[in-house]
Amino acid sequence: MSASLRVPTVPPPLDSPGAATALLEAYQPGTDRFLATPRHTLLGSGTTAQVPHDSRPLTERVREVLDSARNAGGPAPVVMGTVPFAPDGVAALAVPETVRWATALRADPLIALHGPDAGQGEDWRIREVPAADEYSAAVAAAVERMRAGEFDKVVLARTLELTSARDLDLPAMLSRLARRDPDGYTFALPSGPGRTLVGASPELLVARRGIHLVANPLAGSAPRSSDLAEDVRRAAALLDSPKDLHEHAVVVDAIREALAPFCARLDVPERPTLVRTAAMWHLSTTLTGELRDPSSTALDLASALHPTPAVCGTPTDVARQVIAESEPFERGAYTGMVGWQNADGDGDWVVTIRCAEAEGRTLRLFAGAGVVAESSPAAETAETGAKFRTFLSAVGASL
Repeated sequence: MSASLRVPTVPPPLDSPGAATALLEAYQPGTDRFLATPRHTLLGSGTTAQVPHDSRPLTERVREVLDSARNAGGPAPVVMGTVPFAPDGVAALAVPETVRWATALRADPLIALHGPDAGQGEDWRIREVPAADEYSAAVAAAVERMRAGEFDKVVLARTLELTSARDLDLPAMLSRLARRDPDGYTFALPSGPGRTLVGASPELLVARRGIHLVANPLAGSAPRSSDLAEDVRRAAALLDSPKDLHEHAVVVDAIREALAPFCARLDVPERPTLVRTAAMWHLSTTLTGELRDPSSTALDLASALHPTPAVCGTPTDVARQVIAESEPFERGAYTGMVGWQNADGDGDWVVTIRCAEAEGRTLRLFAGAGVVAESSPAAETAETGAKFRTFLSAVGASL
């Protein structure tokens, strides 16, 4: 293995203290693909095969590449990478030459140690696209159309473009994101030529292990507070918010409807619970089920779900059009999927939120909010600002 990967000569056992953080610290931009989940940590190095971009369904192309890699012998093949929001977008999926596995970062006691400092704060030039007042106006226009009965929900996003005077230290950003929210899904993967997607998403789209599946949609959010009493008040208010509960129910119903044809059994809790990150509270529902057909892969399930109303809206076609009319940028991998799948069809696919795309010395951060007829433009704009904090804290910048 190349010395440039900074991998220890004798790596710790996969389930030993330090194994997961060793993979985190070994990550190298450009050549590596890193993904940490609540179950395990993966580091893929090099590229054996790329998933081609053509007119065939993505699931068929991925299956073909994995089958070919397995038939060629060698280690059990895994596809890792990103799938964009746009249905005709180019997925950045590949089979790494090697994949190292370890336990979850949250189970590794070394993740609690202090990581690299965010030392670039004074160097960032920040540009809002669109500006906050323009975003608020777009939300107001969407609310007016929903109250007129044109559609039910749309998720509108905005971006921050951060430009540094120095080269970006992506391994340090990744380390800070992982240490801030070790219970979530932290990733750094190539998203296109010269581009890297880095982030820490709280939302599992779907996971498949044999015939068992899990989906965990999040919809309805509130910013955290540093004051404990206020933080608890915000969490309780979110659990009792008619607007947020309605928004969440729309997403859960869509997930249920999309997964039902695949399932011999599907269990859906009646009421959501709360999930917290360092910056946000989210309404959360965990759906579990068993597959009707064991040949259905994790990506089959994810493709049936993508995009959910949590990142697009309802009806989907109308929401996509409203997004295209309202957002002055291309989403790319944002609100797509990031994850892995093996040749047996097992895998994890995560909703690509709380992320940024790095290119040269520029980072483009993304944040969105679910807009329904009861939405307040000021509140939705503030929500996107709160969501930006996950990544801003990792690079030492602030609005």
